Amino acid sequence: MIIPVTTVRLHTPWVQSLKEKRMVVKSLLSKLRTKFNIAAAEVDEQDTHKIVVIAVVAIAADMAQADSVMDHVLNYIEGHCDAEVIRVEREIR
Repeated sequence: MIIPVTTVRLHTPWVQSLKEKRMVVKSLLSKLRTKFNIAAAEVDEQDTHKIVVIAVVAIAADMAQADSVMDHVLNYIEGHCDAEVIRVEREIR
């Protein structure tokens, strides 16, 4: 069993308040959980309204499946979210 963890840092320059950021984050996390059946949460920068840091975790049978799931998640974020991806960190646990 492989547990891939991906942390994605996003920049949201149009967000003007923490309330607006919460709406963006909740929407993105809900879509990711539903579409990919993964665990996702905001893990850092909760008090900064222009930066979003989310972590995505999945369970996979092998490395190929783990890489595939995380690649699909990242492609989805880049294609369906207006935020700019600043940094992506991957690890296996």
